[in-house]
Amino acid sequence: MTVWVCLLRGINVGGTGKLAMDDLRGHLAALGAEAPETYIQSGNAVFAGDIDAAAFATDLTARIAAAQGHAPRVMVIPGDEVIAAYAAFPFADAFERPKFGNIWFCETAPVAPDLDTLKRLAKESERFALDGLFFHLDAPEGIGRSKLAERVERALGVATTARNLNTVAKLVEMVRARS
Repeated sequence: MTVWVCLLRGINVGGTGKLAMDDLRGHLAALGAEAPETYIQSGNAVFAGDIDAAAFATDLTARIAAAQGHAPRVMVIPGDEVIAAYAAFPFADAFERPKFGNIWFCETAPVAPDLDTLKRLAKESERFALDGLFFHLDAPEGIGRSKLAERVERALGVATTARNLNTVAKLVEMVRARS
């Protein structure tokens, strides 16, 4: 049985997209997720199951829209891919300040990413790398102040959702506990 990580975008951020984690666990279980666990209030979950990830994401979005009145973007990623994304983070010193290291998970691999624009927008302190389905960013001054961070999805040309290294580390821990 596969262990999955479910990432919802725009949940409980700035007073919008409200979704209690008890409700999220209930929606996941209703769709066949086994023993779903959530981490913090921003739409991170780990569960086991034999599912079709794309269909599961679509069904979860529909359930949340029907119950809560908003339709968050949902990504369902095999746990081993989340572990790989974390292990591949190329800026080792960012692990010392993990809230400033971020990984964007892409729904599909970018075909023609505009990395030149991101290079132009990057502050001197910022470093980034694209690795298949993962975009890694070290933003020591924070992503809230980063012009690069606000343009990542547009520059990559695919749907994404980002998590900082603290969150990804916890998700990796949760995945490994089920393996």
